[in-house]
Amino acid sequence: MFLKALPGYLLNPTIGGTTMTKTAIVTGAGQGIGRGIALQLAKDGFNIVVADLNEKTAATTAAEIKNLNVDSIPVVADVSDEEAFQHLIATAKDHFETIDVLVNNAGIAQVGLIEETSKEDFEKIFRINVNSIFFGIKAVAPVMRAQGGGTIINAGSIASHKGIELLGPYSATKFAIRGLTQAAAQELAKDHITVNAYAPGIVLTPMWDLIDKRMSEIHGVPIGASRQKFIDGIALGRGEQPEDVAGLVSFLASDKAGYITGQTIIVDGGIDYV
Repeated sequence: MFLKALPGYLLNPTIGGTTMTKTAIVTGAGQGIGRGIALQLAKDGFNIVVADLNEKTAATTAAEIKNLNVDSIPVVADVSDEEAFQHLIATAKDHFETIDVLVNNAGIAQVGLIEETSKEDFEKIFRINVNSIFFGIKAVAPVMRAQGGGTIINAGSIASHKGIELLGPYSATKFAIRGLTQAAAQELAKDHITVNAYAPGIVLTPMWDLIDKRMSEIHGVPIGASRQKFIDGIALGRGEQPEDVAGLVSFLASDKAGYITGQTIIVDGGIDYV
């Protein structure tokens, strides 16, 4: 198990004497898409539990959120560990009245030929990308059920809908997440818990820097060429920003999405998959 709340952030969930009634947990929120989602939900008025393996980035994101006049606590957690995820939920419950939204954002990518992928690497990406979402749903569902409902939002990908060359294991995890999202939505609907996923495309974050670097090495092309090939196929003509993904998550976390469940919604700028 690996989880700890960072010192100095054990906050009273009040602003000006008025209790905030909505809280969101965002995993992998220290940077990239997760940070963008956390900041957007904070702007929407949610208290934010910033969960990340990196203590420094978790604390930085939480500090940014506090400047938006909502409460936030950074928690260092390995969400691929079931006990750690259970403690993450318990920590959130200790500091805030409810857990209204869980965004299972944490994940990694691997680039390479299937034949050259080791058993250990294959198991690692499933442990981080899929097991963490499985553990998150299991841990938060009883809390949301007891409070009368909630929203679970999972990290899918365009690779949830189409397998991508050199991203075989990654694609497999994202297809698995899509199936898990659909099944959980059916099981939890009676408890007024919706379960959906967002499916980004080519998001210009450090993760895609690594994907591009490895693809460029394999294909023998300059750095940036592999990513640009994908971007050239985007109808809107540009790479995606974390804020583009966060806008969809903001909607899914809102009451306006109350009749949507079991969906993995693509937000990719209109990529040509041919």
